[in-house]
Amino acid sequence: YRVGLLDADIFGPSQPKMFDVEAARPALEKVGDKELIIPIENYGVKMLSIGFFVNPDEAVLWRGAMACNALKQLISEANWGELDYLLIDLPPGTSDIHLTLVQTLALTGAVIVSTPQQVALADARKGMFVDNKVNVPVLGLVENMAWFTPAELPENRYYIFGREGCKRLAEELGVPLLGQIPLVQSICESGDVGEPAALDEDTVTGMAFRQLAE
Repeated sequence: YRVGLLDADIFGPSQPKMFDVEAARPALEKVGDKELIIPIENYGVKMLSIGFFVNPDEAVLWRGAMACNALKQLISEANWGELDYLLIDLPPGTSDIHLTLVQTLALTGAVIVSTPQQVALADARKGMFVDNKVNVPVLGLVENMAWFTPAELPENRYYIFGREGCKRLAEELGVPLLGQIPLVQSICESGDVGEPAALDEDTVTGMAFRQLAE
């Protein structure tokens, strides 16, 4: 599939590091009478993040309106080309960013990601996409850090954050549980070196991400 990935976490952009393109700087190209941003591409995915335009060692100290305007630019002033899917990675919680997105784009649906413990589930339950007044359907839930599996004991599961909390919340909301991602050290290491864990389909984590995608 032709996939675009938009990093909407304006204050904590992590996409450039996780895709090993921290040094990349998007170019501009003239399309008609407008100059559009060309997304950076790696692993077959086109992506844009505010992280490409700011110093990675400095905090983004912007008011909400500035952040929302930056997000609008990444959406409307970019030459994404023909895409089958545009995935938008949102920051946690509910903020101006979420509201801007709902007002700017016609969204097909939202995927809610949560860890299984009750504190995290309470936040997920209060998220804006669960509210019936927001006309964006919840496509399903993903349980992150569902269990811990040590590398030397790949068959063992330790439920550090509680067991199947997202599964129960999905049943409560009447939406599918799309996947459960284990807490495995290699996922953290893969993100830090910019090689997504999903690339290696033969590992436990690779299979978990593949099942989620399907």
